[in-house]
Amino acid sequence: MSAGAAPPALLVKGGRVVTGDAGPGTIGAADVLIRDGIIAEISETIEAPEATQIDATDLLVIPGLVDAHKHTWQSAVRHRCTATDLMTYFGEMFGRLGSTYTPDDVYIGTLLGALAALEAGTTTLMDWSHVQNSPEHSDAAIRALQDAGLRAVFGHGWPLVDLPSWIMGSSRNHTDDLRRIREQVLSDDSALVTLALAGRGPELSTMDVTRHDLAMARDLGIRTSIHMGCGKEFGAVAAIAQMNEAGLLGPDLTFVHCSENSDDELRMMAEHGVSAAVAPQHEQGFPGIGHTPIDRLRGLGVTTGLSSDTEAFGAADMFVQMKVALAATRARVNGGDSRFEERPSTFSVEDVFRMATQSAAETLGLGESVGSIAVGKAGDVVLLRTRDLNLHPVVEPIAAVVNAAHPGNVDTVIVGGNIRKRAGRLVGVDHDRVRDLAQESQRRVLRG
Repeated sequence: MSAGAAPPALLVKGGRVVTGDAGPGTIGAADVLIRDGIIAEISETIEAPEATQIDATDLLVIPGLVDAHKHTWQSAVRHRCTATDLMTYFGEMFGRLGSTYTPDDVYIGTLLGALAALEAGTTTLMDWSHVQNSPEHSDAAIRALQDAGLRAVFGHGWPLVDLPSWIMGSSRNHTDDLRRIREQVLSDDSALVTLALAGRGPELSTMDVTRHDLAMARDLGIRTSIHMGCGKEFGAVAAIAQMNEAGLLGPDLTFVHCSENSDDELRMMAEHGVSAAVAPQHEQGFPGIGHTPIDRLRGLGVTTGLSSDTEAFGAADMFVQMKVALAATRARVNGGDSRFEERPSTFSVEDVFRMATQSAAETLGLGESVGSIAVGKAGDVVLLRTRDLNLHPVVEPIAAVVNAAHPGNVDTVIVGGNIRKRAGRLVGVDHDRVRDLAQESQRRVLRG
């Protein structure tokens, strides 16, 4: 399990290509040539005898899926909180268990969650890691992402030791270990794993701290992601409005959930180019978060990406998020209570697919390099089996992906020209070792 160098050339032949671009869209049977990790050519027939070839006959070729926000460190305690409400989840994962996590627990939880994402066709992941109990915890999470071999943005959060001092009107500035990581560990913005600030914002800290933390992130040249309006109690803080008043909003920010933020606050996001990451399965199913605000965000012009949030509650894959996003938003539209400013019929399967690819990439600042199959972009490509009985015969490829596909249909996953999954199985992964380490960590953590 390591990133390794991309092969000089990889040729995906004869697949039904869904580019994810607004222009070409689905182009039918075509070849895709990846050279030195970058898509070099897309054409009906490509001759590249030096390239390693993958026969994509009867396969859909789609962009790698992008998960805009996942608390990957929690993956070894999967589904622990499916019967709880939001505040109980906070108390369990952060108050009771989080402070007991060792660097080894963070490593295996992050590795397990990253591999599960990769296996399900997610090639880019925002690892929202708020378990920075020590520098060693952060280094373990980064190492796990690198070992998994997917493209990742490591979001550096706060410690869960002495938790109240970090999240209850905190006057503590974000730890300076962020600067160490930027300067010594994740300094290369072209690498597979890059850095972002997973910030607290005015809902959890003072405005002075928010100013300090954003200034540090901007000085380091990295983006910032902040949870906003996750539940009525947090929405009532009007943190987005506070940041707007302080002149802090900008296109380098992504706000997560936004379920209980006002329409005026969402307009402020749109005006300043702030993007959003939503997690429909959690917002719809986790009591206390509030309805997924996809209709409001899209209607007000906010770039919005999908995410899987945490496996302590939900699924590891983006197929589930696409299905719930479509159903939840159309339920509001059909019920007449949607606040779309456009015609409701514009919320299509193509829109949902874009939220799991290009739009999600844009929330991570990676829209120029991933999110669609286009010449010059990274060779992050997923192949789905169309002869599987849940998909065959495919009439509308994007509708099939959004409405029916699941991780079991994922045949091949390619990241930067490297084959990470082939013929339905992850490449170079000791599955038994990963399972054993995850089981050991789960037992240790739950013993607490």
